[in-house]
Amino acid sequence: MSAILTARERMLGRLRAAAPTAPETVDVIDTAIDQHYLARRAACPLSPRQRIDVMQAALRASHAEVDCVGVDAWPALLALRLGEHGVRRLLLDTGSAEGQALRAALPAEVEALSFDRPLAQWKGELFDSVDAGFTVARSGIAATGTLVIAPDAATPRTVSLAPPLHICLVYASTVHADLHAAARAERWCDGMPANLVLVSGPSKTSDIQQTLAYGAHGPRWLWVLIIDDLSAHAGGQP
Repeated sequence: MSAILTARERMLGRLRAAAPTAPETVDVIDTAIDQHYLARRAACPLSPRQRIDVMQAALRASHAEVDCVGVDAWPALLALRLGEHGVRRLLLDTGSAEGQALRAALPAEVEALSFDRPLAQWKGELFDSVDAGFTVARSGIAATGTLVIAPDAATPRTVSLAPPLHICLVYASTVHADLHAAARAERWCDGMPANLVLVSGPSKTSDIQQTLAYGAHGPRWLWVLIIDDLSAHAGGQP
């Protein structure tokens, strides 16, 4: 090995030397973070219904459209809005309970598509002719209006990224106060999926003159349906 260290090796050496090695150090940091967020939530507690209000406000501030609807009412409402928006091809998981409920409510002019082919076989069709993608969030984060989506084989992340309209359903009982509460309640430390997509609004970007444009790198529109299932989950999430 050369006696002369490269800049990269020197940088990595400094990082390794500065990194905490004792498990107690990590525990101290974790405890301090927990105490900070617990105190913050105790100072301004939010009931499950208040979390819905906070999440709706945050999503709307990010240019998303949000509706809070009942467990049985959302398929008909969404089907109506899809027709009004001019959606003709909708990508969804037709094997899930939510996908089946929505598919049954769709008007005849809206075609339901499954992601049942390798992307390479229909990439052009997907990007050119699919109007909307429908996903079901794993949970929500009220403070930032964030949808936590765990893609799988039936609903890969392409469903939420490629079509110009992304529609996401999130159950009110899964809405957490903040990111820390979500990570702790869902025990992210015990293992994460290969992909975890955090969505806080439609795709947006701005140039050097700060001109905001939507849809440049993903969906131009985001519709969120918060399903009010709190009566079936008394007490909600912590």
